[in-house]
Amino acid sequence: MVVVDEAAKRVIEPPPHGKIGMSTAWRITDGVPGRAMEYRKRALHKGAAIGIHPIDHDEVYAVVSGEGEVTSDGVTARLKPGMTAYLYTGAQVGIRQIGDKPLVLIIAYPVRVK
Repeated sequence: MVVVDEAAKRVIEPPPHGKIGMSTAWRITDGVPGRAMEYRKRALHKGAAIGIHPIDHDEVYAVVSGEGEVTSDGVTARLKPGMTAYLYTGAQVGIRQIGDKPLVLIIAYPVRVK
């Protein structure tokens, strides 16, 4: 077992895949030995987005707070707290913050075994 203090994993940075706006990232599973999955939290600040990018694994975006629009292969859906987008291997995906509050997400996906 590994217990992680989220506060120790907090970084303010532009989001990945396009560096659109700013975000707060918590790379919760970074440094966990032998892990098989990534588990992260990210707050997309006002106007920020994780740009469209291909994924080579299934991926989950679960909304904790705020609102956003997720896109997968050109189809866009609105997300609110309590909603989750399950994204499939091979899709072109991205998500952007909308509204007045930051979009806080839990993001999970498998780690590629080397």
